[in-house]
Amino acid sequence: MAESFKDLFSAQAADYQRYRPHYPDGLFKYLATLSKERSAVWDAGCGNGQAAVALAPYFSKVFATDPSANQLDQAITHPKVAYSQATAESSGLPEYSVNLVVVAQAFHWFKQEEFYREVRRVCEPGGALAIWCYELSSVDQEVDPVVMRLYQEILGAFWDPERRMVEEGYRHEKLPFNELQPPPFDLTADWDFHEFMGYLGTWSALQKYKKQHGKDPREIVESELREAWGDPHEKKEISWPLSLRVFQVA
Repeated sequence: MAESFKDLFSAQAADYQRYRPHYPDGLFKYLATLSKERSAVWDAGCGNGQAAVALAPYFSKVFATDPSANQLDQAITHPKVAYSQATAESSGLPEYSVNLVVVAQAFHWFKQEEFYREVRRVCEPGGALAIWCYELSSVDQEVDPVVMRLYQEILGAFWDPERRMVEEGYRHEKLPFNELQPPPFDLTADWDFHEFMGYLGTWSALQKYKKQHGKDPREIVESELREAWGDPHEKKEISWPLSLRVFQVA
């Protein structure tokens, strides 16, 4: 592709599909109410297509774009979902072709002003834009401090500056659209120790650490994390703060 982008997830695209939490069904039911017409929706920065496929029951067509070919190779197939390799700033979609634009855990990677122009071009007047992200996971009082040490002390220097936007839940981003007030949603998963370790392996900072040091930083905390977890086969409820912002596109 001619346009450059930060490709931080292609290397672990398969793990990203397997070890990322699934968004609640209620989120997509709510998003479907944001537009009177449900002819088409655009999932920008779709990754493996989790949100795109979840929206398919509510729209006649789902356009899902991502700049990463590896992510698209791992994408979930669905007859209503049309995947294409494109950036969020230059989707290649026709003018006024969608009723809704969604961005799941990817807005912080976009060139915002260019993306806003693309939203205005692609989304019909009166349509909607929804962006959301989830922050650091929480398990329990034994596991969380170990994860925080990995997140801050070991990987702190390896997080991209854009990560700060996620930590703040996109709350400080000023978008040039009329903001609506969505209901709250919870993001949870029931995982054993292996699944949780797989999730940690999808962190972009962890991949950058591995590339620089030639070893997996999870090894530094694995024994401590195992002890904190207890029975590795035990399923624990993991929760993430889910931050959703919704706007009407004039």
